[in-house]
Amino acid sequence: MINHLFLESFFQRLLQTLLDWDSWLFLKINTVFTNPWLDKIFPLWRDSELWVPFYLFLIVWAFVNFGKKAWSWILFAIINVTLTDQVSSSLIKNWFARVRPCNEELLYGKMRLLLEHCSGGFSFTSSHATNHFGFAMFVFLTTKPMLGKWGKGLFLWAASISYGQIYVGVHYPIDILFGALLGIGIGTLTAGYYNRKIGPLTLLHNETPLSS
Repeated sequence: MINHLFLESFFQRLLQTLLDWDSWLFLKINTVFTNPWLDKIFPLWRDSELWVPFYLFLIVWAFVNFGKKAWSWILFAIINVTLTDQVSSSLIKNWFARVRPCNEELLYGKMRLLLEHCSGGFSFTSSHATNHFGFAMFVFLTTKPMLGKWGKGLFLWAASISYGQIYVGVHYPIDILFGALLGIGIGTLTAGYYNRKIGPLTLLHNETPLSS
């Protein structure tokens, strides 16, 4: 019979090894895989305010293509983002209470912070990753007949913003990975419910879908 103290010690060592690798990769992305151009781009790229015109475009696009059905689609998109944000920020972050790398004393002098200040909030999971991947999955699954393969670009968009969180110094890679998985999971559930109860979405006019 395996001693429970042995198992506890084993999993503690395993977790510590994982966290050590996480810090190592963080420092590589934050201090080694860098260039001056990215130093200027990523602080802006991961800022939510930069993407307000994109969201406004999606709203207009929805009304043009889906008519009155756009209202329900926009409502569910808002519900989806609310769920991803609250589960990540209010539940998981407070539960794990992981310190952000920019507030980690062991990393002082080793890392770069490319923002004006480091948030006092916790690090795991990344709400940026959760929100953007959740939104990308919702839009992808609810508009797949229209966007087709072009919808996959939403995941590249979410990944680039999430990567920027590591680059500027406010999140570890594991924060991003699990935030992305959480967002994809919530986005899948929300989109699935929407498609069953309201969808699937169809074009208001008989234009050829982008996937053709």
